Amino acid sequence: MKRKQAAALGLAAVMAVSMCACGNSEKKESKSEGGGASDEKTITYWNIGTEDPDQSILKSAVDYFNENSDSGYQVEMTSIQNDKYKEKLVIAMSSGECPDMYTSWTGGPLQEYIESGYAQPVTDLYKEKGLDKIYMESATAQASFNDEIYAVPILNVAISGIFYNKDMFDKYSLKEPETISDLENICETLKKNDIVPFALANSTKWQGSMYYQGLATRYAGLDDFRAAFDGSGSFDAECFKYAGEKIQDWVKKGYFPEGVNSLSTDDGQDKQLLYQEQACMFYSGSWYTGTIKSDSEEFYNKLGWFPFPAADGVDKGAEYASICNGTIGDQFISFSCKDDKLKAAFDCVSYYSTEESINNMVDNGKIPPVAGVQEKLSDPLSLEICQFAESATDVQLWYDQYLPSSVANAHLDSCQELFGLTMTPEDACAATQAAMQEYIADKE
Repeated sequence: MKRKQAAALGLAAVMAVSMCACGNSEKKESKSEGGGASDEKTITYWNIGTEDPDQSILKSAVDYFNENSDSGYQVEMTSIQNDKYKEKLVIAMSSGECPDMYTSWTGGPLQEYIESGYAQPVTDLYKEKGLDKIYMESATAQASFNDEIYAVPILNVAISGIFYNKDMFDKYSLKEPETISDLENICETLKKNDIVPFALANSTKWQGSMYYQGLATRYAGLDDFRAAFDGSGSFDAECFKYAGEKIQDWVKKGYFPEGVNSLSTDDGQDKQLLYQEQACMFYSGSWYTGTIKSDSEEFYNKLGWFPFPAADGVDKGAEYASICNGTIGDQFISFSCKDDKLKAAFDCVSYYSTEESINNMVDNGKIPPVAGVQEKLSDPLSLEICQFAESATDVQLWYDQYLPSSVANAHLDSCQELFGLTMTPEDACAATQAAMQEYIADKE
């Protein structure tokens, strides 16, 4: 992949983790929700695979290991709804009962896990199993810190983009937009025909953050964000004001559902707007290919996809439009065990890199982060997403993963207020910048 590695993460995040909801997020849970501590021969495995296809994919490695391993260990998998998972993982770590292996999304939280002793380096095991030859270099890079590998990138190339109903586009003679003004013209046509342009449920805040990140990235690339992060710049930069202004303009024009901040993506209220054809477009992560296909293959066949379009009148607009926001390897598995237990846990997770498991992921609408995956993709939607990710000039992890947690929380809160029209774009920028300055000052 042609990309620059994301800038070094810098200062560690506090344990009040604020991670983006990458992956499925329904409210079902599998097995018990007990603590993370395990007995000597039980490997506890926490993840967020609460619905198919994710749950079946994740469970397949556990079943294979439990039936075939001669290590003497057995893996016990617990799947927890995404937002509840974050809270439980922090509590488990705080009480010294971290699960032996668990879902993480790299970024600032993974650095904190490492520094707190809850993520062990697996560089040698990774190379012994040949995973460095199987997974994309960019995926391995996102799983690394200080030249050591701390996680396995198992499930998906998860980047943001806009799903849309092709039948609606055909009915109203619409075509995929090249610029944001083109996108706004599409929204106006849909509004005139009593269709909500975007299916958005923003009670959990991270979905709205995607719009903010997409707009800021298309306006100014990544330099302003990375400068604001390292303290050489500020979250008062013009690109962030632009993002806030656009969001509020779109809210006022009715491009989002009524009561958008009270709707829940965890309850699937955004997807239902899409499925019931009350809304036409859905800006989210590409992990939804598998989820939507699992929900309704008939509806899935109606879907098209395009990356967030270029900002108008920007000198480097085409270059900025080729940047991916997201993660290459959605659902990384990290390890909080040692010696023989770590080796056994790694053996279990390494099953995800087998040809059988990779093909199963592809058959279920996933784009596993493995080299040469394009050759395995027959689904046009997944192939288009993969090609965009492979050709990206850069990849930026979700803001609320990349930022220290206190700053991420300020960003998410202010984003939600932008959608609620209860905070100005300038005040939203100032709130995030103040949190960043306070975080830096506390670390000096």
